[in-house]
Amino acid sequence: MNVLVVTGSAGLIGSEAVEFLSDKFDLVVGIDNNQREYFFGEGASVEWNNNRLKSKYHNYKHHSIDIRNYSDLEVVFKEYGNDIKMILHTAAQPSHDWAANEPLTDFTINANGTLNLLELTRLYCIKATFVFTSTNKVYGDTPNYLPLVELENRWELDEKHHWFEKGIDESMSIDNSKHSLFGASKVSADVMAQEYGKYFGMNVGIFRGGCLTGPNHSGAKLHGFLSYLIKCAITGDHYTIFGYKGKQVRDNIHSWDLVNMFWHFHQNPRQGEVYNAGGSRHSNCSMQEAILLGEKMLEKKMNYSYAEDNRIGDHIWYVSDISKFREHYPSWEYKYGLDDIFSQIIDSMTARVY
Repeated sequence: MNVLVVTGSAGLIGSEAVEFLSDKFDLVVGIDNNQREYFFGEGASVEWNNNRLKSKYHNYKHHSIDIRNYSDLEVVFKEYGNDIKMILHTAAQPSHDWAANEPLTDFTINANGTLNLLELTRLYCIKATFVFTSTNKVYGDTPNYLPLVELENRWELDEKHHWFEKGIDESMSIDNSKHSLFGASKVSADVMAQEYGKYFGMNVGIFRGGCLTGPNHSGAKLHGFLSYLIKCAITGDHYTIFGYKGKQVRDNIHSWDLVNMFWHFHQNPRQGEVYNAGGSRHSNCSMQEAILLGEKMLEKKMNYSYAEDNRIGDHIWYVSDISKFREHYPSWEYKYGLDDIFSQIIDSMTARVY
C-alpha cells in the first residue's frame, strides 16, 4: 500500500495536496487540528475545508493531531510504517505578526513539530520523501537592503542588479538579519530539514515559499494576503495597508503549482535540497496593484486606508528566482497566473461569504 501523510491537510496547501495527490496514493492520511481558528479567530477556521475533503475523497482519513504531540504522531507512523511513501509537511503557525504574541507556541509548532515529523520519518519510513514548506521569511529583512527604485504603484529592484531579471535566488544569506519570531522558528525547521536530508541521507526537499495563495485559503487579517484582501473587497469590510506606501511587492504562487512542484520532487527526490518557490516574474504584484486589479474584477471600490508603520520584518520587494528548481525538474511549468488566481479566489470567496 502507498500512503501519503499530509500535515495541515485542511489548510491552503495541505488541502490542495489532498486533491492533487489523492489518485496517486492508496491512502491519504490528513493531520490537522484546526489550529488556525485559535490563531486568527472563527473566520479562519478550516473545518469547512476538512469536511469537504472527507466527503469528496473516499481514501482520505483525517486525524485531529497537534504536531507538537510526538506520541500521538507516532501512532500514525507506527500504523503505516514503510507503507508511507511521502510526507508533505504544511502545518505551521504562519503569521509573523501573531508569533510575537506567543513565541513559545510559534516555536514549538514550527520548529519542534517539524523535528517530531522528521524523526518519526527516520524511524519508521526512512526511504519516504519528506517535503517541508518553508518560507521566504528565512531570509529575514535582508531583501530590504537591495537597491530598490520607487515606481508609480510599486517598488522595483534596480534593473542593473543581477537579481532583476529572475528574482532572488537561494544564495541570499539567512544570517544576520531581522527575521521576525516566525521567521526564526521557520529557519530552525528549515535547517533541521536540510540536516536530516544531508546527515541521514533522507529524501528531503525544502521549499521556501513566496506568497502562497489559491481559492481554498481561509483569509484572515494576519495571514493570507490576497485571500483576505479579496474577502474585504467582496464584503466591504475595511482593509488596512501597512507601510511602504502600499507599494510592497509579493510574488504569488497558486497552491496547485506549488503542489505540482512537490510531486515532481517526489518522483526524483534529492537529499536536503533547498528551493525558492514563488510566483517569480511570472506572477507578482504590489499591494496597490492588487487593490486595482481586485477593484477592476469586482467592479467596485474597496474600503481601505493606509497606516504609516510597516509590519516588523515585512519585505518591501520580494520576487523568487525558481531557476534552480526548473534546472532540476525541467518538465515542471506554471499553470496559473495572477488573473487566474484572482478570479478563482473571487469565485470561491463569494460562494463562502454569501
